[in-house]
Amino acid sequence: MIATFTDFGPHGPYLGQVRAVLHHQAPGIPVVDVFPDLPAFNVRAAAYLLPAYSRCLPVGTVCLCVVDPGVGTGRGVVALQADGRWYVAPDNGLLSLIVRHSRNVSAYTVTWRPSTLSSSFHGRDLFAPICARLANGERPEWAPVEGTALERADWPDDLQRVVYIDGYGNAITGLRADRVPLSAGLEILGTTCRYSRTFAEAPPQTPFWYANANGLVEIAMAGASVRQVCALDVGQEFRLIALS
Repeated sequence: MIATFTDFGPHGPYLGQVRAVLHHQAPGIPVVDVFPDLPAFNVRAAAYLLPAYSRCLPVGTVCLCVVDPGVGTGRGVVALQADGRWYVAPDNGLLSLIVRHSRNVSAYTVTWRPSTLSSSFHGRDLFAPICARLANGERPEWAPVEGTALERADWPDDLQRVVYIDGYGNAITGLRADRVPLSAGLEILGTTCRYSRTFAEAPPQTPFWYANANGLVEIAMAGASVRQVCALDVGQEFRLIALS
């Protein structure tokens, strides 16, 4: 399959145009929109979401990854094979955590360009055709590079910030849950959140943190929007504290 991870949003023409190119150039290969609303323009936040939300995809999946505020500039285009999956993305740090959290990686700078390339929609004109070629078992013109060249060295392995707010108002963070003891508290904007395994076990109307289904720490409230109650947004920092 081809899986899309973009900040285009589920509404409007952009994702549909990308899917149309994939359908035309890779007919018969299913396209799944795994994450159509990554935080707009926020490359770093998206970088911490990609490993968590692509790890469930089968080996052989081609991931089209676009958060690209530098579209139309001289930024490069990269293809990365990581633990059997392909990732195609702008060379802007978006694949940093994929590289760091994968066991086996092969990275390439893609030099191929189509005959027609707009200056503002490389998702449709460049990334989609590259993904279609990979899904068809073909290879575009490229040159190998070290996987570490795709990383941002100053980005930590885990990010103690909110990186996404879902439709329920829950706040997903860039911190892997298996790095946090269940006895720890999470303090954000003056609110202390304790761990709860499930929503049903959490005290009503009380912010808590839990390990979400994709392995990240998530801040939530049972039956309410923690975003509204605590005024949370993408980028908000938090800290871990010891609870008595």
